[in-house]
Amino acid sequence: MSNELVRNMWQALAKSPYLMISLNNKPEYSEPMRAQLDQEANGYFWFYTSKDNRIADGGKAMAQFSSIDHQLFACIAGYLVEETDQEVISRYWSNPVEAWYEGGREDPKLKMMRFELDTAEIWSVDPSVVGMLKLSSGATLSSGEMGKHNKIAF
Repeated sequence: MSNELVRNMWQALAKSPYLMISLNNKPEYSEPMRAQLDQEANGYFWFYTSKDNRIADGGKAMAQFSSIDHQLFACIAGYLVEETDQEVISRYWSNPVEAWYEGGREDPKLKMMRFELDTAEIWSVDPSVVGMLKLSSGATLSSGEMGKHNKIAF
């Protein structure tokens, strides 16, 4: 089940790569970010930001995700670090990214961050027939009747 949930999480992120990210050591609100995904990178995703963004300092972080169809939810713990590899920074550069930066690829405020996934808690919503009947009648649901849930280490 764990591999299936992880695979489903990556597929859902590919369809809608938007997450809310916050630093654990700062009592500030989460920041919406668009992940840059790589099929070969099972434990990382990247995003562009600015050096003055509230999460640009990096460190221990949390990311929350809800699939576009609300059938999968994930809370991901990890570490935000600055990406300094110019090849990686260039690989994900695109016109939609450039629209956010006045100076384009050479904008002095541009910063790329790498989210290194540590653990995640993932929920998938896939109700059984019995689960749907219980839900509609107000009967008490048992674990697993509305979907799957697991904690994952990357």
